[in-house]
Amino acid sequence: MANLELYELDGCPYCAKVVDKLNELGLDYESHKVAGPKSERDEVEAVSGQRGVPVLVDNENGVEGMPESDDIVEYLDEEYGSGAA
Repeated sequence: MANLELYELDGCPYCAKVVDKLNELGLDYESHKVAGPKSERDEVEAVSGQRGVPVLVDNENGVEGMPESDDIVEYLDEEYGSGAA
């Protein structure tokens, strides 16, 4: 199974979009709930170089901190969806 981690914020619609895709694909992932204020998201910045969420880490495929929900959903579809090799 994939070694996925998601940095997310409760109530964030962009995070929910990624969670929905992970669930749709039946992927297990570790959730890291982050602080509301961006100034308190040091762990997100350490992983991705920025403080926005969501951020995906896929240790199995060398993805160390992918930001942007649309990019993450597209990546998950390509890597783990029906179009995956």
